[in-house]
Amino acid sequence: MPHASNMGKSPNDPRYPNGWHMNDRMPHHDSFEQLWETKWKDPCSKGIYPFMFGSLEDFQPIAEHIIAKGLKEPYNWDEYASCFFGTAEKLGQTAAVAQQEGDTDKAREYYLRASAVYRIARFPAPRSPLQHQAWKKGKEMFYAGAKLMEHPIHEVLIPHTHALASSSEQNSFIPVNLLIPPSSASPSSSSSSSSSSFSGYPLVIIMTGLDGYRTELAVWQRGFLDKGVATLVVEIPGTGDSPALASDPESADRQWSSVLDFVAKEKHEEIDSTKIIVWGFSTGGYYALRAAHTHHDRLLGSISLGGGCHHMFDEAWLEKVNNLEYPFDLADTLAYKFGYGSDGVEQFKKEGQLKFSLLLDGTLMGQCCRCLVVNGEWDRIFPVEDLALALKWGRPKEARIVREEWHMGEPESFVVILRWIHELLGLDWDYMHHLKLLGAKAK
Repeated sequence: MPHASNMGKSPNDPRYPNGWHMNDRMPHHDSFEQLWETKWKDPCSKGIYPFMFGSLEDFQPIAEHIIAKGLKEPYNWDEYASCFFGTAEKLGQTAAVAQQEGDTDKAREYYLRASAVYRIARFPAPRSPLQHQAWKKGKEMFYAGAKLMEHPIHEVLIPHTHALASSSEQNSFIPVNLLIPPSSASPSSSSSSSSSSFSGYPLVIIMTGLDGYRTELAVWQRGFLDKGVATLVVEIPGTGDSPALASDPESADRQWSSVLDFVAKEKHEEIDSTKIIVWGFSTGGYYALRAAHTHHDRLLGSISLGGGCHHMFDEAWLEKVNNLEYPFDLADTLAYKFGYGSDGVEQFKKEGQLKFSLLLDGTLMGQCCRCLVVNGEWDRIFPVEDLALALKWGRPKEARIVREEWHMGEPESFVVILRWIHELLGLDWDYMHHLKLLGAKAK
């Protein structure tokens, strides 16, 4: 485990109990070769984040090509993205031929494999022309494959009815993946309440992260569907196709209001609006924690997985994070996500905390729905100290720090969270079934 030899040494920043890590430089920042060999090859072989739906067979030759080119930080993002297009295009062509020939299984597999290659091409965020093209093509490939699943996933455009007037939000739509169990299904309950009259399916709203968008976090949807639980995957402000103003801290509140109104008004016969849980991944965890307060009266529960709330915006922290756990330039990617663009990194470092901290703006002191905060002990993306900070204010929350694990504490954190959801919704406690579907070929 990286840095194990440093365990127990004195911190170099007294504000962080684990602050001795702040002056490290993790090897994957030295070159793409180190990124591939020390951080990415293993998850790629397993088809897990960030390689959902992907295949090592596709990525190994790409990695070898990039390594031969000697690419390393700082990356020219168009040059980086160009290395993926040839493979992605061939996979898409193979999928189209298979679909024409009636081989649905092969077509689905290759469309989704193509979407995975385009995803890593635009990773961590589309900041160059070719990366924007990769994001567009990746969506095309994903939805082409997703519609061939046993339970098809389609894009739904939710009207942004709470959009800020006279802004780019006005007359916009919020694109989501909405998957509702078939009418023959019923929530998988461990109690006698399952025999009561049907009032709609519970709903889990998955808030995506800094770099994982709706096209990849769709991997969670089938497992919930098997439990009789509907899912809605939505991107957070400043990422994917979210219309919310990235630079406005309150834009997320408007977006969630539009989503929840749509569910209540348009899906009231299919979804039980009294049983809505939000689950935010990483940066999405920041928004899930915020929503637990701003929309406390509309949510049954909220889960912040790996999300920060205050220290994640510390200038001293942001000065160091480009060398730490994240695969690329985290401070720059966050600046881009929060509306500062590619040239506003230093400004973001100086004013981001004052503008976006949930402590400084008073959010944490407000009312809160039932809330679970989870992270890994060794998180070097968002300080685990933010988890402790969230527990010190407002309504008591539930928490788990996963020992000796990195950002988000996966995979153990997934077990913790699924158990919590099963308890809250009265499901059957077979949460391991859900985990077994992650990394498996989509059907």
